[in-house]
Amino acid sequence: MKLQIRVQPNSSKQTIQIDIDGKIQKVFLKNPAKDNKANQELEKLLSKHFKAKTTIIKGHTSKIKTIEVIK
Repeated sequence: MKLQIRVQPNSSKQTIQIDIDGKIQKVFLKNPAKDNKANQELEKLLSKHFKAKTTIIKGHTSKIKTIEVIK
């Protein structure tokens, strides 16, 4: 399953914002985008959310990322 997610690094909270249809709309991360810390936090947070392995396949330096969920 592939998802396109908007990410907000360096936020005061670590949450996943879900829209009315149940799709992930935006993810807020505490870590800054420096040294790949936000990407690592995103993969770890989404792995817990989906209870499956997640990988960033596109958008490593962008706020809009394409994520693959491997179940």
